[in-house]
Amino acid sequence: MLKDVSFRIGKGECVGLIGANGAGKSTVMKLALGLLSGEGRILSGDLLIGRENLAKIRKQTGFVLQNSDNQMFMPTVFEDMMFAPLNYMVPREEAEKRVDRVLGELGIEELKHRHNHRLSGGEKRMAAIATVLAMEPEMILMDEPTSALDPFNRRLIMNMIERLPQTKLISSHDLDMILDTCSRVILLSGGAVIADGPAQEILRDRALLEAHHLELPLSLSGGNR
Repeated sequence: MLKDVSFRIGKGECVGLIGANGAGKSTVMKLALGLLSGEGRILSGDLLIGRENLAKIRKQTGFVLQNSDNQMFMPTVFEDMMFAPLNYMVPREEAEKRVDRVLGELGIEELKHRHNHRLSGGEKRMAAIATVLAMEPEMILMDEPTSALDPFNRRLIMNMIERLPQTKLISSHDLDMILDTCSRVILLSGGAVIADGPAQEILRDRALLEAHHLELPLSLSGGNR
C-alpha cells in the first residue's frame, strides 16, 4: 500500500525507481498505467488517469515488462511491432515505416522476421522495447529491463535506454544501471517516498540505502561489475 506518494516527472527525464522487494515500485507502475486505481490523482500530461482516459493513456505510455515472454505474443518480431500501430488505426504503410525506422535506430534490423521463440533473452528484451517504440509513446515505463541478462546484452540495453528521447521511469534492483542511465532517483520504502533527487547523490549515500535494505552500486563499493 502506498502512503501519500507524490512526485512529478518532467518531459524527457529518465528517472530510476528503486527500493527493496515490497517497497511499492510495481504498484506505482500499475497506477501510472491505470491497471490499479487509488484514492489520489495521477496525471499523464494533462490527462487524469481514470477509466474515461485509459485508451489515450495507454496509447501515449509504453510499458516494457520484466518478462518479455509476457509481452511478445505474435509469431515474429515484425508482427509484434505491427500489432499496436495497426490496432490504433495507423495505416499499414506508415506502420511498416515505423517498424523499419525503429529497428534501424536500435541496430537490430536482423531481428525483423525472426520468430520470437528463437530469440535469445537479450534479443527478446531488445525486441520488446522495439515493440513499445513502434507505438511512438511519449513516456516509457520499464520494469527490471536488465534482469537476467548477460553483461553484453545488459550493456546493449543500457546504451539503448540512454539514447531514447522519451520520458522514462525505470524500476530496477540494478543500481549500477540506474546510476549510469538515470539523472534522478526516487527511493521507495514501505510504500512511501523516502528520497527523491539526483541519482549521483542518492546512490552514493551508503547509510540511506542500507537503512532501506539496499546496497551501494558495485561501481561505487569497490566490487567488480
